[in-house]
Amino acid sequence: MENLIVAAPFIPFILIFLAFVIRQINQYERGVMFTMGRFSGIKNPGWRIVIPIFQRMTKLDIRTKVVDVPDQEAITKDNISIKINAVIYYKISDAGKALIEVENYYFAVSQLAQTTMRNIVGEVTLDELLKNREEIANRIETIVEKVSASWGIVVEAVELKDIGLPDDLKRTMAKAAEAEREKKAVVIASEGEVLAAENVAKAAKTLAESPGALHLRTLQSINDISSDQSNTTVWMVPVEVLRAVEGVKEYLENGKKKQ
Repeated sequence: MENLIVAAPFIPFILIFLAFVIRQINQYERGVMFTMGRFSGIKNPGWRIVIPIFQRMTKLDIRTKVVDVPDQEAITKDNISIKINAVIYYKISDAGKALIEVENYYFAVSQLAQTTMRNIVGEVTLDELLKNREEIANRIETIVEKVSASWGIVVEAVELKDIGLPDDLKRTMAKAAEAEREKKAVVIASEGEVLAAENVAKAAKTLAESPGALHLRTLQSINDISSDQSNTTVWMVPVEVLRAVEGVKEYLENGKKKQ
């Protein structure tokens, strides 16, 4: 009890000292420790003692970060000026390198992504860029990851957000697409006409080869026309009917002569 009474006046000073000495590292952070100016290790989450003056600790967030690469003016391999932007997902794998090897890793990754994106776009044509966006993004990711690995950075993904085309090129592409649609429509219509002509030819051949088929077809057409009272029908007598009538007439005349 006497010892506690003696130490009581020093408790506030001890608490103040601990407040300056103890540092908390959260679960999503890592502490980079320097002792007398030299790198002395990485501290994991928890309470860590940092001796003032002799030691210094810098905490880095190791969660996945998102870098929105702003619009970049680039010229494709076929000399077309475009605007392109992207998003990069990355995280710190080595907090010591991220703090020691590069001054500002966030800014460095953004600048590296911009230059790499312009270079890659200059190596492909516009058609290749529009058709193979995923492949282009993978190429950008590979190059950025290769360089940033020495900074203790791991690139998780690169996604191309938007590819901006000049207005005159958009109008040209729209006209080309419309012409392509018209071409397909003409081809489909011509194919339909060919099939229709083939069917008509087959029908005509069938009617010509089948005795009485033409007469049945004629009667059917007359029936269809006469179903509407407002129609005026003109009867066209087939040649075969006239020949039949002439045959009957000759038969009757021959009979009279015999009598």
